[in-house]
Amino acid sequence: MSDSALLSFHPIRAPLAEQLRPARLDDIVGQSHLLGEGKPLRLAFEAGKPHSMILWGPPGSGKTTLARLMSTEFDCEFIALSAVLSGIKEIRTAIEQAQSVLQHSGRHTILFVDEVHRFNKTQQDAFLPYVEQGLITFVGATTENPSFEINNALLSRAQVYILSALSEQDLICLFERAQKKSLDRLHFSDQARQLLIEFADGDARRLLNLLEQIGTAATTGAVTEIDKDYVKNTLSRNARNFDKGGDAFYDQISALHKSVRGSSPDAALYWLCRMLDGGADPLYVGRRLIRMAVEDIGLADPRALRLALDACETYERLGSPEGELALAQAALYLACAPKSNAAYLAYNKARSCVARDKSRAVPLHLRNAPTKMMKDIGYGKSYRYAHDCPDAYAAGENYFPDDMPEVGFYQPTDYGMEQKIKEKLAFLHNLDRQAKR
Repeated sequence: MSDSALLSFHPIRAPLAEQLRPARLDDIVGQSHLLGEGKPLRLAFEAGKPHSMILWGPPGSGKTTLARLMSTEFDCEFIALSAVLSGIKEIRTAIEQAQSVLQHSGRHTILFVDEVHRFNKTQQDAFLPYVEQGLITFVGATTENPSFEINNALLSRAQVYILSALSEQDLICLFERAQKKSLDRLHFSDQARQLLIEFADGDARRLLNLLEQIGTAATTGAVTEIDKDYVKNTLSRNARNFDKGGDAFYDQISALHKSVRGSSPDAALYWLCRMLDGGADPLYVGRRLIRMAVEDIGLADPRALRLALDACETYERLGSPEGELALAQAALYLACAPKSNAAYLAYNKARSCVARDKSRAVPLHLRNAPTKMMKDIGYGKSYRYAHDCPDAYAAGENYFPDDMPEVGFYQPTDYGMEQKIKEKLAFLHNLDRQAKR
């Protein structure tokens, strides 16, 4: 390529993501489960009548694009708000603008609220009367689970559509469009393209931003051949889609927990590394491992809890990255350990029983009697000291309130150490039955 050709390649003035924003529904890459023939959003567009909706999906999945296309397809006024930057004042201004547009031109307004989950209850409630009146069609975009973040009143008036991260094939299609649009003078190796796809991590906007950085750097350096090393050296890799405190965060925690519970050490290690790679606080991950030890392993292997605690203490002493190995070891141990939720279930049953039951008196024989008066009125009378009894067990003794109905909170399993516990309790219960004959 000649020097003059290189000089004719300019960094684009408008962002590449904006230049490639779809102008028609058929231009959208991905979301075929919503936009394919006969699919929900496609049918909504074809019906020609807008309706309020919540678009729930990860960054770069096309939420804003869909909202803008609605205003074009339905010939509506488009007003956009960002919940990060807006408050009640901006909401009122938007409503006044919608009223003015309707009054002067008869056009309906689509009010788009990006990151709607950032609005509090009062701010979300402010839209309700205008949605009900039909003044606006409300379109909210969120990366968070609407059932947790959106008021029920607003949620009941809007259809929820779930968008997915773009697939590798979707990103390749977008890559080819971008290259044809403004990067046609650059030649990407297959490895360079694949690395950019991986860096994008399902986010269309991120992919286009990365390509824009490559284009700018290539123009500045008079480079036309883009290989894997050039991509690595040019770009600083951003964290993956792992929104701390967001929905992806809790999805991955759930996957880690279920992998441990399901005794899959490889899957547990994978999700642990995904979380750490995404920027999760290692000590938060450690606390979750502690919970798994008590909730899903319990007395089937009591060592699991100590090992999880030790892993957290090790991380506190060593820090990253060495301390993360202790967390990985704990995750592997928990996944391989015998499983029992008997202690977890027993605790919940006991807590529920206490919460709904009356306050029953402690039996006299179980009360301490440090004074003569307390002994005289029966405190501690007839109490049998277990260590003085055969098998160190006071067979037939009652440790519940006198009027307490019989309960069986703890039911040990046949797994791990709980099998021995089960055998021991069966032996002791048999002694109780013999003592009551």
